[in-house]
Amino acid sequence: MNHHDTPQDEPAEHLRFRAYLSALEHVTDADEAGLVSEVLNDPDQAMAQSAVLRHLDRRATELHSGPAYEPWAASMARVTARYAFLTRRLQDWSLFRAITLRRPCRPGTLLESSDWLQLKAAASSNTEAVGILAERGRTKRIRNTARTNLQRQSSR
Repeated sequence: MNHHDTPQDEPAEHLRFRAYLSALEHVTDADEAGLVSEVLNDPDQAMAQSAVLRHLDRRATELHSGPAYEPWAASMARVTARYAFLTRRLQDWSLFRAITLRRPCRPGTLLESSDWLQLKAAASSNTEAVGILAERGRTKRIRNTARTNLQRQSSR
């Protein structure tokens, strides 16, 4: 091991990032909002928001299709309200929840959503959403993903 590989040479924000991810992964529901707030108070905002984004994505992946999602999302929306990107990601997850649960969703809402959400929705089992994105998805990748998904669903 050469001297460049020692942990003390690693930038402090990298160490904090890993520590935050670990803490967020093991946090209890009761302490989650407080910990997210604490992470977002870090002076390195890019790193802090990146850690929180990973946490939101991980938790929303677990929760989005069940009843625990709504109170969790409301709690996270409160602590991330000052952060436009994190607020947007939570809105995307709520829209993805609606698509997954086949709740009514205006085509305009889907077409105005982020590329990230459109790509997730294009690969979903909601044929109505997938059909809209196959025709009018924002990028070629989104349209192609949706078309491939539609072909796969219709060949079943």
